Amino acid sequence: MVSSCCLDQFNMLCSDDFRFMNRVPRVMKIPGVVSEFDEEEPSPPRKRVIVVSNQLPLRAWRDSVSKEWCFEFDENDLLAQLKHAFPPDTEVRHVGTLKADVDVADPDEVARLLRENLSCETIFLPVEMRDLFYHGFCKHYLWPLFHYMMPMPGSSGVRFDREQWTAYVSANKIFADKVLEVMFRDDEDGDHVWVHDYHLMALPTFLRRRCNRALLVLLQKDFGVAF
Repeated sequence: MVSSCCLDQFNMLCSDDFRFMNRVPRVMKIPGVVSEFDEEEPSPPRKRVIVVSNQLPLRAWRDSVSKEWCFEFDENDLLAQLKHAFPPDTEVRHVGTLKADVDVADPDEVARLLRENLSCETIFLPVEMRDLFYHGFCKHYLWPLFHYMMPMPGSSGVRFDREQWTAYVSANKIFADKVLEVMFRDDEDGDHVWVHDYHLMALPTFLRRRCNRALLVLLQKDFGVAF
């Protein structure tokens, strides 16, 4: 059986020597007569990529008149430019936290606006968890580790802070729950999930346990790509 994921890889080969690969029929999902190769294939379903990062690639500011928060993609952000790397018919959705400390009375309303207007799924971590996760474990342990340095001790002088590790795992679990909310898991191959950087290295494990057919890519900006 040839999956649609494999066909996508075949179809990327555009040289004359490999044109026959585009003629491999897709698996029929409804009863009927198998189509001949020469018959026109129905267009495949639109592919979707979910880009998961600690922070969304957005700029945030307050409107000078209404005093309301405004958001737009930061085109200088590498993650915002990722959409140009995919085929035009690919839907790209982003999952992450906001860079700005947006003090809002109704975070659900902000999440709805970002979802509908910018295709972004927003995560609001509790303040204490965010500090232990990002400023604690990520900055004290992972950042030095990936830059060939010894881990920096915490404020208490202890080399390993289990509370920071617990916050790191808990935050990754929250990210995984959000990704699972928006994934198309009923499709044969499902969405492609791009997990960005060391902040979310535990996220693929949570996704794999609950959706073993998930197509995962872990991107480490300083160290290449791991599948």
